[in-house]
Amino acid sequence: MPVISFENVTKVYPLPAGDVVALDGVDLAIEEGEFVLIMGPSGSGKSTLLNIMGSLDVPTSGEVMIAEKRISRMDDDDLTLLRRDHIGFVFQQFNLIPLLSVVENVEYPLILKGRQNDTRERAQEVLEAVGIAETHFTHKPGELSGGQQQRVAIARALVNDPAFLLCDEPTGNLDSKTGTAIMDLLDRMNHEEGKTVVMVTHDPRMTDYADRTIRLVDGRIA
Repeated sequence: MPVISFENVTKVYPLPAGDVVALDGVDLAIEEGEFVLIMGPSGSGKSTLLNIMGSLDVPTSGEVMIAEKRISRMDDDDLTLLRRDHIGFVFQQFNLIPLLSVVENVEYPLILKGRQNDTRERAQEVLEAVGIAETHFTHKPGELSGGQQQRVAIARALVNDPAFLLCDEPTGNLDSKTGTAIMDLLDRMNHEEGKTVVMVTHDPRMTDYADRTIRLVDGRIA
């Protein structure tokens, strides 16, 4: 059973100047344990595709299955729980909470989930797994380098043990050396931990890490 499947998915955004078709009849399936890149020119539908995979958006037509759940039958509360329990997000801008410490940022999804006992221990365990030293646990995000912040963001995405990771240009704000280190980390999570990784990128060098590359052109898989 794929962790994500799209069947004839179309997404149309109605605008005063005319409808914009962001996705046009997309069919795809992503299997457990795959590392998949999504590439294409600006405006090709990459972000829309990722947003629907993350249940941040819903299709205009077609069927989407995420973690064996049909999202067309889910209300907003159900979609929120789906995101919380099954999906890990990694963004280009890190999106860490500036007033919380590193360990508190990673702990936060566990608290939202209602865990009370071992949240700090679990957060520390995942931070160590992504290469953040214990001496940095009490730092605020602004006291870290870009690469360290992205590692913290990946730890936060992993802390609830999601079914898959959705990564939106995770190396876009990093220099080449740091970006390679982040890609090596995602590759290790994929190969050693068995995490399914789906990543939007403009960088053709990233294809070396992927099992498969999906290319979008004008909302269709090329």
